[in-house]
Amino acid sequence: QVQLVESGGGLVQPGGSLRLSCAASGNIFSVYAMGWYRQAPGRQRELVADISSDGNTNYADSVKGRFTISRDNAKNTVYLQMNSLKPEDTAVYYCKALIYKTDVGPPEDYWGRGTLVTVSS
Repeated sequence: QVQLVESGGGLVQPGGSLRLSCAASGNIFSVYAMGWYRQAPGRQRELVADISSDGNTNYADSVKGRFTISRDNAKNTVYLQMNSLKPEDTAVYYCKALIYKTDVGPPEDYWGRGTLVTVSS
């Protein structure tokens, strides 16, 4: 069994910063891509940023220059540093990871339960 557990959400004022973490644990052979998605009330879930196992990153246009995704492969953990937060960043943030449970695959997508980020004065 594989689990992804997010942490680091909370309430922050506009212009502030937060750092999200997501750790994968359980029956894992290797972790390929990891990423962060978010879903605001009444909206579809959208990609925020993702990162491959060798460090290639991809960002949504709305967060470029403000958010930074990184990972620690030894800990199977992905981070999202969020700076200059805006009210429109308010959402539940979900972690996703593409995980090999054995060396023969195929890999499967796993999701965390989400962590709420609220940007408000």
